[in-house]
Amino acid sequence: MPILLILLLIPVAILALLLLGAALWTASLARMAERLVPRPGQMQKVRGGAIHYVESGNSDAPAVVLIHGLSAQLQHYTYGIVPLLEQQFRVIALDRPGCGYSERDHDTLAALPEQAKMIWEALDALGVETPLLVGHSLGGAVALAMALERPGAASGLALISPLTHRQPEEMDAFRGLDVPSAALRRLIGYTIAAPLAQRTATTVLTEVFRPEAWPDDFLARGGGALGLRPKGFISASADYMAANDGILAQEGRYADELKTPGGVLFGAEDNLLPPDTQGRPMMRYGLHYEAAPGRGHMLPITAPGLCADFIQRMAARE
Repeated sequence: MPILLILLLIPVAILALLLLGAALWTASLARMAERLVPRPGQMQKVRGGAIHYVESGNSDAPAVVLIHGLSAQLQHYTYGIVPLLEQQFRVIALDRPGCGYSERDHDTLAALPEQAKMIWEALDALGVETPLLVGHSLGGAVALAMALERPGAASGLALISPLTHRQPEEMDAFRGLDVPSAALRRLIGYTIAAPLAQRTATTVLTEVFRPEAWPDDFLARGGGALGLRPKGFISASADYMAANDGILAQEGRYADELKTPGGVLFGAEDNLLPPDTQGRPMMRYGLHYEAAPGRGHMLPITAPGLCADFIQRMAARE
């Protein structure tokens, strides 16, 4: 074999070995994550995938459906909010399509209207009628998409730190999710995403929770370890890209089509989504707005009592 060809193949072989090592490391991290955060709930098949959910509370009471945000899972609600609602409501916390232990067949189902359809289909199968939709962060955008998809089907909205309008600037904490190619998304997900996430977890969590501290038990009790699976990166990246494209079209529908009542709760010091551009403008469409002083973006984890009180008040308004 010519020496030149050998010299050209050496970097390729080194890269292949590095990717193989990263893939093996990723597989190990994924197994660890699922041992640390096993599947707690049931699966409901829907077109395009399946929705993983946990249900508790009074089955004859009004239903509250809890929808989590970007790169997250239903444990953001079971962490502290669910036990505070169980005496008063039928409580359903779910993993959005493709997230946590839920499934979706392809990345195009990350689009906000598609997620809305899949969740509504799951709720129909569970016999849930006129629920109060609770959405945190990107889950707020999905809850709004559900209200637009089926006007009058939800009794109300309780949006916590929601994405409601297009962000003019990219969020530093999620810059690594900006991967337009589905194929590249999977290559990254099955090789380097999880090892990099493990190394940068402290920095990223500090940024996401700022100005509040993130709890020591977040990776297990809050489900954060599930982000170390390839699926966690792939779904989060697809969600991020779809939200960037979809939220602009969605916000153009609020004035004429958003008829569901409710409210918005923000942390006044939110480090990810500015309350003045994501929360306060929703007052134009009839939603109540309030901001909690000294609080950041991760209210379901850092202030479950505040969130539960807000949810109860939004339910009482309806």
